[in-house]
Amino acid sequence: MKIQIIQHLDDIDPVQWNRLVADDYPFLRHEFLAALEHNDCVGKAFGWLPHHITVCNDQGELIGACPLYVKDNSYGEFVFDWAWAEAYERSGKAYYPKAVCAIPYTPATGPRLLVRSDCERNEVVPALIETALEFSRASRQSSLHYLFTDRADTQSLKDAGLMLRLSYQFHWTNPGYRDFEDFLDAFTAKKRKNLKRERRRVLEQGFSFRIVHGDEASDHDIRLATFFYASTFDKKWGTATLNEGFFQQIAASMGKQLVLIFAELNGRSVAGAICFRSNNALYGRHWGCFEDYHSLHFETCYYQGIDYCIEHQLRLFEPGAQGEHKISRGFLPTPTWSAHWIADSGFHKAVADFLVRETRAIREHIEILTQSSPYHADKTPELPDHFPLQLLTRQQNTSYVTGEVPSPPAP
Repeated sequence: MKIQIIQHLDDIDPVQWNRLVADDYPFLRHEFLAALEHNDCVGKAFGWLPHHITVCNDQGELIGACPLYVKDNSYGEFVFDWAWAEAYERSGKAYYPKAVCAIPYTPATGPRLLVRSDCERNEVVPALIETALEFSRASRQSSLHYLFTDRADTQSLKDAGLMLRLSYQFHWTNPGYRDFEDFLDAFTAKKRKNLKRERRRVLEQGFSFRIVHGDEASDHDIRLATFFYASTFDKKWGTATLNEGFFQQIAASMGKQLVLIFAELNGRSVAGAICFRSNNALYGRHWGCFEDYHSLHFETCYYQGIDYCIEHQLRLFEPGAQGEHKISRGFLPTPTWSAHWIADSGFHKAVADFLVRETRAIREHIEILTQSSPYHADKTPELPDHFPLQLLTRQQNTSYVTGEVPSPPAP
């Protein structure tokens, strides 16, 4: 195998890269990642410097890859390690730069270690992990982080000796609902009544909704979506890192995978949500509005998305990070995972000890949140099995406590 680190995605053949992406997962398609680079959404300005790892066979064909970035900040990651960075600073050490395998600004669970479907995973994945570790050591990165990993990658990273970190989001699962009413029939009477009242309030205000895919979107639609996206950052916090050029490019290149939901009042779009889809899942990412209207956020960002999933037979809806208010609307707490390697042995031990305690607390919190489920006990949909919800203990993870990071098997 030939392994390289590539700093420009344009140097990788799009067709070969996309052959690695299962389920047409939108955020790892060549079109999405390249659009980030082409429109300066990543790079020096925002501290995401591409260093993608590729693995080719003897014929020069791409058989494995992972998206890797060198970071000089922790912005846009959604797995918060600011306390770790502060502890490094207090000790007189530098936490940045660090290496991150993630999708910029996108807290969506999915594959991070890509392998062509006709190749042996147990040969390619260890090579990807070891290359990332060697790169991190050689370039003096403080740490290496894999964010929002799916079940298979989480297990592979655990087997390679990285520390696992548990968190959670709120996801909606579709067991095969016929329509929205069929979905509501799974609710208890009180929760069903509350949700219907929210939807009715939106209709009583006179709202209608328009769903536009990327290949159907006009220039005006893209400008509106960009405005709504940026307006939320202007009102609250943070920096709008995506721009109109990015949305224009992915609308043209990704087509049906970009889903725009516009709320209209008196013939005028007053709010909008930006979503992406794979073959089996919908991912809610951004929302914005001109003015605040009662229950409009819930309808635009959640109920319209649920309607879309039922109509298109998508099995999963991830509406984005945070928000316990999602539980009463049918989104249940779902484990999410990340994996971490810390170069400094002393900090490695401290972080390992912290993660054991944090994992226990997060697991207990997930169990408490689950008790607020709006579903009848016998009609609760089965959650996606991203990774078993297990408690990490010192006995189960002695390598985390000792600071040893075993090397993965030789490729």
